[in-house]
Amino acid sequence: MSKSPRWSNGSVNCRLEWRPSRLLQAVLILLGLLGAMSVLASEMPGLFAWPLAVASLGYGAWRARREGRLERLAFWFPGNGRPPTVDGRPMLDAHLQWRGPLAFLRWRACAGGRWRHAAWWPDTLPAPQRRELRLAAGDGDAGRHRRDRAP
Repeated sequence: MSKSPRWSNGSVNCRLEWRPSRLLQAVLILLGLLGAMSVLASEMPGLFAWPLAVASLGYGAWRARREGRLERLAFWFPGNGRPPTVDGRPMLDAHLQWRGPLAFLRWRACAGGRWRHAAWWPDTLPAPQRRELRLAAGDGDAGRHRRDRAP
């Protein structure tokens, strides 16, 4: 009998909940604040600079509030060739992209329907779940060191 560990050849399932990112909300508010400060620091006349600075602050706060009020979504990636689902409905043409620790998912709810989007930030998707999502979504780049593997 072999003493090596038994590796499972079954597929990986992944259940995730998407929720609004507090980090993204803070970044949106910060961008509004920085926009206001940059307008006030420019040589624009005060008659135009102050309303524009207030508009920048208001827009940053509005975007952060809008982001925070988005509904939570439940995703399931079966990982065995079946289509992934969101809130129990199948996703069509689902595409998962990675930008470092950020995950971006794009899908259609029905054939010919509009594209929907979800983005996981590091505060909403911890590293273990990030790895699980990479494996379940069938990402060919699940291992970080592709050159270390045999062709």
